[in-house]
Amino acid sequence: MNAPNDLSMKTDEVLKIELEVFRRQHRDLDEAITALEEKATSDQLTVRRLKKQKLQLKDVIALIEDRLTPDIIA
Repeated sequence: MNAPNDLSMKTDEVLKIELEVFRRQHRDLDEAITALEEKATSDQLTVRRLKKQKLQLKDVIALIEDRLTPDIIA
């Protein structure tokens, strides 16, 4: 996974594209985890590894969304 290290150096357009890619990867991992868990012979180590990747993607997605969301001072 290629997590953005310095979001401030990227344009909003690049971040929006990366956000969609990361969301798609997150969905794909979710589907893979579900499929593995439904199998009686699923490899629990693989499932745990995929879940960890999914959580890392979730964190990256949240960072990008925070960067793209304008600050609103109430």
